[in-house]
Amino acid sequence: MNLERNYPENLGKGQILDLAKFIVTENFKHHSNNVLPQNYEDDINSICDEEIKYADNSEIFVVKNETEDITGAIRVLKWNYSDVLPIQKIFGINPLLAITDYDVKDIFHIGRFAIQKESKDINLFKKLMVCAIAPVCAQKGNIAFAEIDSKLLRILRLLGMKASVIGESIEYLGSETIPVAFTYDGLINFYNKNKSLVAPEALESSLTPKLPESVVSENETYNYSLV
Repeated sequence: MNLERNYPENLGKGQILDLAKFIVTENFKHHSNNVLPQNYEDDINSICDEEIKYADNSEIFVVKNETEDITGAIRVLKWNYSDVLPIQKIFGINPLLAITDYDVKDIFHIGRFAIQKESKDINLFKKLMVCAIAPVCAQKGNIAFAEIDSKLLRILRLLGMKASVIGESIEYLGSETIPVAFTYDGLINFYNKNKSLVAPEALESSLTPKLPESVVSENETYNYSLV
């Protein structure tokens, strides 16, 4: 049995193909009884090419087991206003037009979230989410976009992450996928409650200035599992 390390770490640029394979196979494992479509390698190559383009403005967090296999992953991207985001490519949604009643500072995209179906870390879900939203929670007015499986969206809302649906759902990588937006105000409570699950150095993002001292929380322990 391969033991799972319980801390997120940054993924090197040379391992992006491994990330893409993990994302695609785990999505179909969760949503399609591990039945891969004939063209699944096209999805892998597409994700790999996309993440290589994003690499200079993104951070990928993963958890691995003792044999260096990925068991959980998530990516946060600070938008440079020129790269085409997945929400534009998949849904045709212009981020600049999606939210009109919010004083936006920096725009982020959160994606490539997946957890190995056999994972035993009951807090892995929260650890990865905390890493991804840390840059968003660095400044009031920040906003993040994402494409989320409908079941995952329900879990996020139960955990206190407030998301606004900004378009119609589609079938993507084997599941119903919904375009959403997260604001600083909708994420900060979740972040404060759960950041103690992650080592402080993991939250020192290169995408944003240091988190303000006012962002503090009590140490608490949570025991949710990914459904």
